Amino acid sequence: MDIADINELWSRVTGTQPAPELWLVLVTAGIALALVSPWGVWRVTRNAVTIAHEGGHGLVALLTGRKLEGIRLHSDTSGLTVSRGKPTGFGMVLTAAAGYIAPSLLGLAGAALLGAGRITMLLWGSTALLLAMLLMIRNLWGVVTVVATGALFLLVSWLTGPEVQAAFAYVAVWFLLLGGIRPVFELQRKRRRGGARDSDADQLARLTGLPAAAWLLLFHAVTLLSLVGAARWLVEL
Repeated sequence: MDIADINELWSRVTGTQPAPELWLVLVTAGIALALVSPWGVWRVTRNAVTIAHEGGHGLVALLTGRKLEGIRLHSDTSGLTVSRGKPTGFGMVLTAAAGYIAPSLLGLAGAALLGAGRITMLLWGSTALLLAMLLMIRNLWGVVTVVATGALFLLVSWLTGPEVQAAFAYVAVWFLLLGGIRPVFELQRKRRRGGARDSDADQLARLTGLPAAAWLLLFHAVTLLSLVGAARWLVEL
């Protein structure tokens, strides 16, 4: 690949693409809702939300100076991110808090890119993030799910036309925004029934002294406000 090819590739990634018609944006929102709502479908698609959840833990751990030991993704859609460092303090709090809000914040960032017409940048950026995460995966199921998700983004961005890329990008962003909301409600229901007592919210309660319910409220606020804010960019209100 010579300089001209590199420049052409860079222009393709950083260039803007026309926004799709409003009907397509609304259809992609409906598709994303269908990927999140039915339990049978959600059991499969929730794996993608787990990737974002654990990736959020891992990224914030690195940004706060912790040593990321590895990430494990399980077939029951649970996950585990292990980092080494001070067991208390601001960095640990941020790391623990990042998981449940990561999908929604990624969706919000994706909506900002789509609102600016950066569809190709979103697809390639997502592929790059998944590739970086793959380096920290420590189990076979995690490798399979991350590789499959990254391959899907790469194939769409490389082999399909602008219309398909736009539709896929909008579905992905809507999915993160909607899929980020459901796990918080699921966690709330589990805790109400006496389960999930070692959840991120409970760990944060032990770290900060604030009740787990307060952290659940924060998760709800971030995920719902992210959806509202992103929707304004996506439908250009």
